Amino acid sequence: MPMNPTTRPANYRQRVIDAELAEALSAAGAVLLEGPRGCGKTATATIAARSQVRLDVDEAMRQAGLVAPQLLLTGDRPRLIDEWQLVPAVWDHVRRAVDDKPDEAGHFILTGSAVPEEVTERHTGGMRILRLRMRPMSLAESGHSTQSVSLAGLMAGETPAAMDPGLDIHALAQRIAVGGWPGLISRTPDQVRRILVSYLEDTRRIDLVRVDGVRRDPENVGRVLRSLARHIANQTSARAIAADVSGSDQAIKEETVADYIRALTRVFIEEDLPAWSPALRSRVPHRRVVKRHFVDPSLAVAALGATPARLVRDVETMGFLLESMVVRDLRVHAQAIGARVFYYGDDSGLEADAIVEDATGRWGAFEVKLGQSQVDEAAAHLLEVARRVDPEKHGGPAVLAVVTGWGPAYRRSDGVCVVPIGALGP
Repeated sequence: MPMNPTTRPANYRQRVIDAELAEALSAAGAVLLEGPRGCGKTATATIAARSQVRLDVDEAMRQAGLVAPQLLLTGDRPRLIDEWQLVPAVWDHVRRAVDDKPDEAGHFILTGSAVPEEVTERHTGGMRILRLRMRPMSLAESGHSTQSVSLAGLMAGETPAAMDPGLDIHALAQRIAVGGWPGLISRTPDQVRRILVSYLEDTRRIDLVRVDGVRRDPENVGRVLRSLARHIANQTSARAIAADVSGSDQAIKEETVADYIRALTRVFIEEDLPAWSPALRSRVPHRRVVKRHFVDPSLAVAALGATPARLVRDVETMGFLLESMVVRDLRVHAQAIGARVFYYGDDSGLEADAIVEDATGRWGAFEVKLGQSQVDEAAAHLLEVARRVDPEKHGGPAVLAVVTGWGPAYRRSDGVCVVPIGALGP
């Protein structure tokens, strides 16, 4: 039956990407909404669609689509084709249907929780199918941020001013462990841990095989997942991970680890943070190695078998996980303003945990610190990063900000902003 795009289910939480999807549908013939299982793609796409076919649950339509893919296109438009990669041939049929009506937009929404193996016969979809990345919810989307400080506002040079949003170390540990999965927000951390452990189990035994048909050793994949969790928010090479998980009788090659990571990226479990490459005043070379991140820090917690109470006792690990949660939220909010997220690091050891850069080249640098005692040091690092970037080629920073676990939001006398993660919004 046709869906009414103006009707939202009572339990639907508004997502930042709702507006992005509406804008994309007004511009392109089709939109591909990609992201991990359970991040809310189907619910978001259903609201924007007028008809749908769900290939992951409708066995009859999936089998029919494998024989006659054009059948999947029949229905009121925008038509949602959920988990399109289960019938890969539908991609070219969607592209041709869009070509048939080049002056019209918003024909199809495709969702996918895996990037299928590329084949030369499949067209890229360029200029016809617009891609949108969807992630688990930010704290603003899940209702755990006051949203009193806007990332868009910070990038525009606004001065933040807000009271402590009220998240203490125990509440932060719980938010890290539960993550931004829409269906799990109201569950207890113990319930979420059990569900996410099963999620990772399905990933290593089932999902990775569906990507390209290659059967990888699930035990080895599990060991790599645990190593990635131990190295979250760190610059760790595939070689280092191979050394970390290899024992005297369980050696894993660097090439095997790299293959696992590529496969985990294709099912949107791993989403590493690339290095920023600005023009520098200094001759110190900047780093090229990615920083390791899961799409949501709760997956790292599940891989480690940790609990919120354990995180509170291990402040160092919690600090890295907080950084990963901030990166998740910055990615969600930056995408809405046409910006991307990187990190800065050079061979002198100077770093900034996140760099937000928009399409115009405007940029901001962010450091993440759990407590207030580290704010002075983090601010000094950010000011040094700003001094090293060539202002003639990149301009001065739009914002330098220390994102903290708690406390008020304000601008320091040196110009560096301090923002608690529980106050950050789009």
